Amino acid sequence: MKSPTTSEQEEALGQIYEYAANLIINEKKSPSETKAILIDQGMEEELASALVDNIKQQIEELKSKKSKDDMLYGALWCVGGIIATVADIGFIFWGAILFGGIQFLKGLFRL
Repeated sequence: MKSPTTSEQEEALGQIYEYAANLIINEKKSPSETKAILIDQGMEEELASALVDNIKQQIEELKSKKSKDDMLYGALWCVGGIIATVADIGFIFWGAILFGGIQFLKGLFRL
């Protein structure tokens, strides 16, 4: 019997990775549930743990980046609204100030 090539192994691992990520992200399974499902389907416990830990780490990194982006853009909107209001160009930019403040706080609390 012919052993699988490296590209076939990588493709299989990619499919397993996508399956595990789908369980965590879309089906809202906990990491421990996902690990148990992978083990039940024949994956070694160490490999399942490493895979789930990797997915958890990537999710946390994405959440952190999104939070920082929200804080940056929120601060820009808020400061821009304050500057435009203080510049006394005839308008009060409460919408920009409020929107920016809310977006900043949303990012801050998500960290």
